Amino acid sequence: MNKHEKHETLDAIFGGRIKIFQSRTGYRFSLDSLLLADFTRLKSSETVVDLGTGNGVVPLILAERFPTCHFLGLELQDGMIERARKNVHLNDLQDRVEIVKGTVRAIARAAQREVFDVVVANPPFRKATSGRISAGEEKRIARHETEGDLRDFLRAAAYLLRGKGRLTIVYPALRSIDVLTVMRELGIEPKRVRLVHSFVGTEATMILAEGIKGGRSGVTILPPLIVYSRAKDYTDEVASIIAGSRDRQPR
Repeated sequence: MNKHEKHETLDAIFGGRIKIFQSRTGYRFSLDSLLLADFTRLKSSETVVDLGTGNGVVPLILAERFPTCHFLGLELQDGMIERARKNVHLNDLQDRVEIVKGTVRAIARAAQREVFDVVVANPPFRKATSGRISAGEEKRIARHETEGDLRDFLRAAAYLLRGKGRLTIVYPALRSIDVLTVMRELGIEPKRVRLVHSFVGTEATMILAEGIKGGRSGVTILPPLIVYSRAKDYTDEVASIIAGSRDRQPR
């Protein structure tokens, strides 16, 4: 066992179709990444940027679902970049997925302006000075707004998207108004919204939102997404998302 293997796990999702190295103690992807990837709609041959890609899980899922699209993962942390690139090669997707170093606060240094069809984002959501600070650099940067807040991420999305390009984002439901307001302020009109609830009858925990750069006013509020049917049993819809058994073809 080499030094990397001691600090990493090799995990499989989608029935083994996607394999991912993750840190044992640092940042590990969670359900919100899977829900974001499922919520994202792509057309044939579109170009996609994932802001704060982490270990690359969202581009990997989207590349598996949409085999004619190309992806750029933007990440700040060197260790995460190394792991994401390793995951790209592990899944033989280096011809369609590229991982680059960069930050949303200096987006012009990392990518060209207005050349991408879609931006996806799962931004850090805790204020830099609020809540218990996560142990370890990977978790701290992934969860707290130390290197970029919501507005930084949405401003970067507006910079990257071509006219009529689309943004999809997942964020805590408590800050839903912040998401939708800042999107509109930056010229990305909210068009689809879905709230995620742990159980039927409970308050929403997350918001999934899609916006169009330069889009017209008018939003579709989708039926709520319920995660658990009872105890810790996933609903059929969420179980199918986790299993990767949903539609995999460009649409």
